[in-house]
Amino acid sequence: MSKLAYLGPEGTFCEAALRILAPDAERLPCANVGAALDAVRRGEADGAVVPLENSLEGAITQTLDEFAWGEPLLIVAELLLPVEFSLLVRPGTEMRQIKRLVTHPAAHTQCRNFIERELPGAVVIHASSTAAAAQEVSNPESPYDAAISPAIAGELYGLSEVASGVGDRTDTVTRFVQVSPCGPLPEPTGADRTSMVAFLKDDHAGALLEMLSEFAVRGVNLSRIESRPTGDGIGRYFFHFDCEGHVADARVGEALSGLHRICGDLRFLGSYPRADQVPTQIRTGTGDAEFAEAADWLTRMRAGQV
Repeated sequence: MSKLAYLGPEGTFCEAALRILAPDAERLPCANVGAALDAVRRGEADGAVVPLENSLEGAITQTLDEFAWGEPLLIVAELLLPVEFSLLVRPGTEMRQIKRLVTHPAAHTQCRNFIERELPGAVVIHASSTAAAAQEVSNPESPYDAAISPAIAGELYGLSEVASGVGDRTDTVTRFVQVSPCGPLPEPTGADRTSMVAFLKDDHAGALLEMLSEFAVRGVNLSRIESRPTGDGIGRYFFHFDCEGHVADARVGEALSGLHRICGDLRFLGSYPRADQVPTQIRTGTGDAEFAEAADWLTRMRAGQV
């Protein structure tokens, strides 16, 4: 049985995602995303499940930075999980008594309108996860009156639900990814995604355009691009890319080869099946057979046979 680390404690959305992605795996709760990924790097876990982006808040920056700077790991699967939040209190607490509220920063962002409308005087404190917030409130000595967490966390930690569906939108989805140590890639399915991190070789006019052109000229569609600061000063960034297709596809492989030539560093994060199973759209002239025919033509031309 494999062991997978995740953002804990028990009762997080991350655990829910892990249960779907790997229902038979042993679960190892960790204090934060970095700790979950480090457990894989140290060999304490066979893999990990971590959040990557949210449809309302955007990218989970801690995860992006861990992928960029930590020892390399590979994404092998992804899951799109609908998220719904509840307002949880110790039994007997009424909403009018809530003065101090604890939750994860992402949940705070996604429930901001509810908090401002229903709890305008409450002070909001951030926790490492929504389940950790519920666990904290369950302590009778806790300075916090309520937590915004998944309903399952309330059941686990003996809390009462005083409001459900407190998110500002009902269609919010979080994308989780399963990572493993570097090794063989999942086979292409025809509905795949490839992720990478690119560092500029030097900052000059058109540098980002040069990177984007490596995808565009080969008909590779980008599904996500994020910039993150390198820490080397204002205006210094690296970039996270998700693109449609598998690195085994000629157009994707050539695009990554092109990026490798022009970037200071290129970190490959994996090629894996898309959670939504949407087939990759292949533009005319960019299929594997067409790349192979073009390569054959070039070989024959160089040999004086054309």
